[in-house]
Formats: sequence, structure tokens, C-alpha cells
Amino acid sequence: MEYSLVCHNLYALSFSPVKNKVFLLGIMFLLWVYMLYSCVGYCATMPSLVVDNYRGKETGSVVGKRIENNGRVDLMSRLLPRPQPWVDIESDYDEPSVRTSSRDLLNNDIDAYRGAEDWDEMRGEGQRAPEPGAMSSFSNGSGSKKLPQAIIIGVKKGGTRALLEFLRVHPDIRAVGAEPHFFDRNYENGLEWYRELMPKTLEGQITMEKTPSYFVTREAPARISAMSRDTKLIVVVRDPVTRAISDYTQTLSKNPDIPTFESLTFKNRTTGLIDTSWSAIQIGIYAKHLDNWLQYFPMGQILFVSGERLISDPAGELGRVQDFLGLKRIITDKHFYFNQTKGFPCLKKAEGSSKPHCLGKTKGRTHPNIHPEVVQRLRDFYRPFNMKFYQMTGHNFGWD
Repeated sequence: MEYSLVCHNLYALSFSPVKNKVFLLGIMFLLWVYMLYSCVGYCATMPSLVVDNYRGKETGSVVGKRIENNGRVDLMSRLLPRPQPWVDIESDYDEPSVRTSSRDLLNNDIDAYRGAEDWDEMRGEGQRAPEPGAMSSFSNGSGSKKLPQAIIIGVKKGGTRALLEFLRVHPDIRAVGAEPHFFDRNYENGLEWYRELMPKTLEGQITMEKTPSYFVTREAPARISAMSRDTKLIVVVRDPVTRAISDYTQTLSKNPDIPTFESLTFKNRTTGLIDTSWSAIQIGIYAKHLDNWLQYFPMGQILFVSGERLISDPAGELGRVQDFLGLKRIITDKHFYFNQTKGFPCLKKAEGSSKPHCLGKTKGRTHPNIHPEVVQRLRDFYRPFNMKFYQMTGHNFGWD
């Protein structure tokens, strides 16, 4: 009897509503303590760089690093806002070419000897750190990749690399370093592929690229127009005779065994008939190529920059370009100094750097001596084309 009474009391006690609540609360408390202990222990063992990332102190590759385990982003990486990785447009200089095997744009044999725009200078320049202001703007994750609103479409050996380097000093211009060659060699890859090559830009900034061969590519105007009819086009032009010699000099530096300039220039040396199938000659017939572009773009959307004045008065030409792009004139005389050795202007302070900056060793090559009679024959050949070009653009470039 006593045994059954005790059992009954224990049974009633164990299933008391109050005791049940206390028991459940106790279990919840223990679980909470265990979770807190685990979290504190984990945080204590986390690398200090993660905390530094949160405070904005860490730079370089650690800034954009995700902390992931087995494909799952951990709790801390979800809670802490991480700065976005900086994509330096100069990094394109160290990347392999984005180009595919090219077709012969001008259907001539000598193109087997000539390369595209120099990549030696781009690889040799190395990477420059971005400006602190630009870094902080992108570190909050803002900015997006956009198709270019302005393109430097030509011409080869006209001064396009110099112009792009000068323009990149402007805080409202972002440009891809390497030549995409999208509208002449990689068009089948699609616009999304092209967009991915572009640097991130903020609201109000202009995305740019330069590929000088666009100017002489028949399909390029229609393709750029299909992307956007509002695209602004920039063409750096230069005395076509000097440009042809410069073009040959570049090819000669890579292939010393090519024929002489004179033998490539003439179909018949005796009659003096110029071989217009040679790309070095054909590129300089600017009026012919411009005709093709004017079928798709009005003249008001094309700016012609003088390659000669880009050397003698870089700030003046850059002022015209900034006006054309609708930007404030920030690049002025104070940004340049003249390098007597190279024979052209250099930047006193390049983008994201406190040091002077000149183009690479592949720029400013010494031209071979060309017989004056050959030079005069070329001037006579180009004169009518130059005159037509002056009329079309409404500007006399003074090459004759």
C-alpha cells in the first residue's frame, strides 16, 4: 500500500505542468549556451584579415575573398558586408590576347608579316594601383559593366594608344586596356562576351575601348550601329605617308626579313604605280573608309583627332575630346611633359600613380631611311584623297 502511494506521488510529480515547463526551459537554455560558446570559439579563431576586410583595412586579393566551405558560404561571410574586388583595367596588359585567329582584313600578302597593335608595351608597363577615390567608390559593391559609349576606332599607328592612356587620367572615363577586336574578329562571341571585357563603371562614367582596325573593317560600322546608334566614335589620323612608314617600321621590328619599304610600296617601280593592296598604304586612304562609316553614323558623332597635334599640343587635343564626350575639362597642360628622348609627350602622373609615365619601348621607334623620291611619290598619290578627306570633315590637317 505504501509502495503504491509513493509511486503514485512520483508519477504525478514527474508529469506536473510546471515541472514540464521548467524542464523544457532548462533544455533551451543549455542549447543557447552551447550555440553561443560555439560562435564565440569560431569567431576567436577566424583570421584577422576577415575582420580587417570589414573595417576596410585590407587591400589586394584578400579584399574580395569569399570564405566558403564545401560550396556553402559561412555565417560570418553572410553577416559581414565585404568590399567588392577591384578589377584593375591595367590587368588586361598581362593577360593573353582575347583575339581569335584573324582573317585577312585587306586581302594582301604582306599582312602575314604585320602584327596587330603592340602588346609588348602593355606587358612591359605592369600594373598600376587604382586611385584611392576610385577604390573606395567600387569597394561598396557599386558599379556595373556596360557596353562602351565611346570607341576609338582608328587608325593604326596614328596615336591611339597615347590618346587612350591620356584619357584614362580623367576620373569619368573607364577603359579596357587590351584591344577587344570585337567588331572585326570576335563578333560571333556576342555582346555579353564583349560586355564582360569592360571595366565596371559608376553612374556618370563613360566606358571606352580602342581597336584601330575597326576603321578599315567594312562590317564594323553596321555592327557598332546595331549595338547603339548613339555610340561616339573617335578617329586619330596622321599624315598617311608618315603613318605608312611607321606601320612598316613596326612590322620590320618583328620580321627583319620582310622586303624593303620601296618594293612593297610600288606595283611597278619604273612606272611608279602605287600598290594599294598593301594594308600600310590602304589604311591611309581615309576618305574611302570614312564613306563607309557615314552610311551608319552622322559626322557629328565622329571626332577626328590630329595625331600631329596630339604630340605638339596634347592638352589642346584632349580638350576637344573631353568636350566631344560631354566631360569637364580636367586633363590640362599640367598633366604633361615632353620627353626629348622619345620625341612625344608623357604624363607627369599616370592614372593611379604618383610617378611619370611614358608609353612603352615599342613607341617612338626610329624610322628607316626612305628615299625622298619614294616619299614624294606617296605624297602625290595621297594628295587627292587628303583633299577629299578635308572636305568631308571640314578640317585641314596640313599634310600637303
